[in-house]
Amino acid sequence: MNIRWVVPGLLAAVLAAGCSTSAPEGNGTAPSVPGSASAPPSATPGRGPLAGRVVVLDPGHQLGNRAFGSEIGEPVDAGGFTKECNTTGTATRDGFPEATFTWLVALEARRELERLGARVVLTRSANTDDAWGPCVDERGRLGNPGQPGPTADLRISIHADGVLADGATGFHVIRPERLDGWTDDIAKPSRRLAVLLRDALVRAGFAASSYRGREGIDVRGDLGTLNLSDVPAVMAELGNMRDPQEGALMESRAGQRRYARAIVAAARAYLGVSGPGRQG
Repeated sequence: MNIRWVVPGLLAAVLAAGCSTSAPEGNGTAPSVPGSASAPPSATPGRGPLAGRVVVLDPGHQLGNRAFGSEIGEPVDAGGFTKECNTTGTATRDGFPEATFTWLVALEARRELERLGARVVLTRSANTDDAWGPCVDERGRLGNPGQPGPTADLRISIHADGVLADGATGFHVIRPERLDGWTDDIAKPSRRLAVLLRDALVRAGFAASSYRGREGIDVRGDLGTLNLSDVPAVMAELGNMRDPQEGALMESRAGQRRYARAIVAAARAYLGVSGPGRQG
């Protein structure tokens, strides 16, 4: 992986596309929250129904992005056009950052996928104010055939939205538009992955978006994370952090676990492994 960022004493990475960049209300300072730390060591892939499978989980943004505006504003390839390297992400009305929400959901999903035997690759290794990036081009290529590290079976980018409009609630799953020379090889399996993730979120009790997409699924051709992937890939905007009820759910450990288990259920279904997994 071609790292674009350097943090003294710490290796970290991030996500960047498709979310609102609205700042928290008030002074813009996020409260101290759990998860602002390096990831625990990844388990050694073992036996289980997902043994031999590789899943890339892409937790959106990074806490430090807000302090590295020039770095994340640099243009990079996003699939035949350029786009800013990264964005700051959004937050709940209480100031709970999207970067922390996506990080905690990714760790919870990784824990369950590894319990099932899968190898999980995260696109960043920490949630910290001291790091920024990597850019969308690096995130989109991680896990591709021919890249350093294992070749992935699928990629799921984890995000949340920051829409201020009244009544804007619910999740939507973004699948890549078919673009010749870019996503034409992954468009069909990515569509299947998007449907499976949409269905898993509905079964987990989440409502589809009232403001974006159709029946919980949107199609976009402007996201480098999807355009540069050579393995089936989707991006999940898991809800609107600016809605008070959805924001409170995202701040809660119970809510984070529900989102994570829906992601795991979709990965299992896509990989042809039946079973509901743990409930609750």
